[in-house]
Amino acid sequence: MDKTYDPHAIEQRLYQNWENQGYFAPRGEGKPYSIMIPPPNVTGSLHMGHGFNNTIMDALIRYHRMLGDNTLWQVGTDHAGIATQMVVERQLAAQNLTRLDLGREKFLEKVWDWKAESGGTITRQLRRLGSSVDWSRERFTMDEGLSRAVQEAFVRLYDDGLIYRGKRLVNWDPKLHTAISDLEVVSEEEQGSLWHFRYPLADGSGHLVVATTRPETMLGDTAVAVHPEDERYKHLIGKTVKLPITEREIPIVADDYVDPEFGTGCVKITPAHDFNDYEVGKRHNLPLINVFDRDARILHEFTVLTFENYAGTHGEKAPERYAGLDRFEARKLIVAELESLELLEKIDPHTLKVPRGDRSGVVVEPWLTDQWYVNARELAKPAIEAVEKGDIRFVPQQYENLYFAWMRDIQDWCISRQLWWGHRIPAWYDEQGKVYVGRNEAEVREKYSLNGDFALRQDEDVLDTWFSSALWTFSTLGWPDQTPELQTFHPTNVLVTGFDIIFFWVARMVMMTMHFMKHPDGTPQVPFKVVYVHGLVRDGEGQKMSKSKGNVLDPLDLIDGISLDDLVAKRTSGLMQPQMAEKIGKRTRKEFPDGIAAYGTDALRFTFASLAATGRDIKFDMGRVEGYRNFCNKLWNAARYVLMNTEGHDCGQLPSPQPLSQGERGLSLPDRWILSRLQLTARSVAEAFEGYRFDLAAQAIYEFTWNEYCDWYLELAKVVLNQGDEAGRRGTRQTLVRVLESLLRLTHPLMPYITEEIWQRVAPLAGATGPSLMLQAYPQTDESLIDEAAETEIAWVMNFILGVRRIRGEMNIAPSKRIPVLLENGGAQERQWLDDNRSLILDLARVEEIRWLDAGEPAPESAIALLGELRILIPMRGLIDKDAELARLNKEIQRIEKDLPRIEGKLSDPAFIGKAPPQVVEKEQAKLAELRASLQQLKDQAVRIGAL
Repeated sequence: MDKTYDPHAIEQRLYQNWENQGYFAPRGEGKPYSIMIPPPNVTGSLHMGHGFNNTIMDALIRYHRMLGDNTLWQVGTDHAGIATQMVVERQLAAQNLTRLDLGREKFLEKVWDWKAESGGTITRQLRRLGSSVDWSRERFTMDEGLSRAVQEAFVRLYDDGLIYRGKRLVNWDPKLHTAISDLEVVSEEEQGSLWHFRYPLADGSGHLVVATTRPETMLGDTAVAVHPEDERYKHLIGKTVKLPITEREIPIVADDYVDPEFGTGCVKITPAHDFNDYEVGKRHNLPLINVFDRDARILHEFTVLTFENYAGTHGEKAPERYAGLDRFEARKLIVAELESLELLEKIDPHTLKVPRGDRSGVVVEPWLTDQWYVNARELAKPAIEAVEKGDIRFVPQQYENLYFAWMRDIQDWCISRQLWWGHRIPAWYDEQGKVYVGRNEAEVREKYSLNGDFALRQDEDVLDTWFSSALWTFSTLGWPDQTPELQTFHPTNVLVTGFDIIFFWVARMVMMTMHFMKHPDGTPQVPFKVVYVHGLVRDGEGQKMSKSKGNVLDPLDLIDGISLDDLVAKRTSGLMQPQMAEKIGKRTRKEFPDGIAAYGTDALRFTFASLAATGRDIKFDMGRVEGYRNFCNKLWNAARYVLMNTEGHDCGQLPSPQPLSQGERGLSLPDRWILSRLQLTARSVAEAFEGYRFDLAAQAIYEFTWNEYCDWYLELAKVVLNQGDEAGRRGTRQTLVRVLESLLRLTHPLMPYITEEIWQRVAPLAGATGPSLMLQAYPQTDESLIDEAAETEIAWVMNFILGVRRIRGEMNIAPSKRIPVLLENGGAQERQWLDDNRSLILDLARVEEIRWLDAGEPAPESAIALLGELRILIPMRGLIDKDAELARLNKEIQRIEKDLPRIEGKLSDPAFIGKAPPQVVEKEQAKLAELRASLQQLKDQAVRIGAL
């Protein structure tokens, strides 16, 4: 093995071999275990959430593969309708072209060309993370098979009466000219205004003052609402006001929706341009007046509809001066006109959440359009019952409540999008607008008995990306055909996802799967048995990672490293505001003055696992990545030591592996102890995996590897190898390689690369056979090797050694100096343990001799360590210069006592506490606590030395 661990020398080589050998594919035997990857956008690149999510899934897959299960990790990407179309439209814009210039077919050819050239970025990055997905089954939501499944699902749902077309209020993106989902709307606080307008009462007896943040929508007002118990307005309910500018008379209605404490307690109701107003309008049967076109400009003629009959519309002319104006231009003109009419009461500054399209950045407009809908209420019923009955289990369980809250108040799902890239809706229209649904035009004509001369036009819209994603667990396995894969791997075992898409994806998968997938007895299948919900990955200060904050980390930058200049350029690319770019650049240079070191995949993966406390957001700490890179180095160096002491020696592997057991001749106490600890660690790790506590699995592996195997067993084994007889050395060599080989198998799901590389060298010595570690059996607890007596005895030996070492540290005695030890008050058991382990203690504690004090023999001036009733005495005469050591301690005490008042003063200053960021205050508080603890420790040490 190389002297230094270099992840870049092994990672891509090993992954390529794994993939080429087909190790990721199902083995065809064993209990089925399957996971479907949440399909990342084909336009995207990996972020920290992907890194975390894939670490968890890969750990589960590798664990179950090693358990002997027939594992499938299904991989694929999502066509990302809006995002992909925008990428290609930007390319066309650079050539002064639009998609309309090309036409639909030519434009879609361009999209497919782009997908072929650039769409594989994220799959290459998944490989870099070590994801052991079955690449031979890679799917794309627009591939031929999935397109057929989407078409089939739409037609069946329509024929079942669960899909319909209707005019409803949607989130409309005026730039992209399409409806978008709530998930594609980003609402952030912005500074705006609250305008107070006077609406005159129609009978001339006065006016009402309404407050609004969107004056431009008043042209579509159809009522003013007040709370039914508001004494100020009770007498006006049922009367009418004259809507300024349009002079339309609209009623005053009473509705509990109104908050009497907000504004004036009077709310303008615009059912066609506000989701809450829409519900108020429905309750009071108000007309809906649409005043905007698809660009969010004022229509020349408003569209007036009723809730009873959306199709029965009639026009109302817009005031000529407003027709064609952009909504924000109209806002300015309306405010100015109402001010000139003395109908503007006042304007208050107001902070509000403004909804913007996450792709376009423009303000989203609630807009009435004809769209396709799924009857989600009907589909939700069995989906709710599946979680209630425990057929689907959420981990952690608290997310069931979030699921139930959404599902029990679910609204019908708008599934149509006004795009060209996506699954085109399989619906056709005749000249009168009547709709016909089928898998293709020929089927439509046969299904509805239409002759060939009957002109039909296919719907221009495509389906919401989430529609195809909702079919993901079964469409990727070949549905609607009943394939062997579908029968073997469905339902899947676990879905690993973030809480933010429980409704948009998880719930919809449950609804769609239970409608289409049935068990042989006809009962619905669930898509997965467990939903493991993880938190968001945040930066070290707990803030959400975003480009605008300049705190985004790319997992590949942590794996491969990146220079400071490249990191600054990456974080500031695409930022339009120079001031923001400068601010982010400054922050980056302060945070990463030397850029980001290359830590390798295993260190990053182990960091993610260690942070995976169930359901909590993940506060990502760069220090932990560095710490786990050191852990990789520790494991590598331990393996080198083992190989140097076992290669070319008898390790019990020839002619065939000899079993290890408690009673086997040649096994030393340290051998029996480490074998026992290995069994308990294997049990803890298995329990952690089964309970989705990846943090506990990582912790158990880390503590066993670093503290028990490396720090203690290798040192204990060294004594046996140097001083033991041949039988003892053989037993220790056998234990060294067997335990290391088991540890590699135990750790492999979390750190696949370093474990594979070491295993290839260690396996022959341990008697293990096979081409790859990932195909080996996962360690199981062997109860016969759990040795409580050995653990108790070694614990005593360790505490004895630690007691001596602690005195060395406190008294500043050089680690290399051999010292005498006297013992007092020990019992028969301790005398026996000392006799049996004297060589271990003499060597590891650097002790020249150990002697029991005779009865009545006075103890010399000594430093003392207690081990139960046993007193460990180290005579100080000749070991330290008492005066020099006291002088050193007093000098250090004075230094800390000088620093303390400065930090105490800072933390008692209200100005500092009020202005400094919380993390800075916490850092200073931690520093103060550390100084106080150090000061007390030094004073205690000085007292002990002074007493000698």
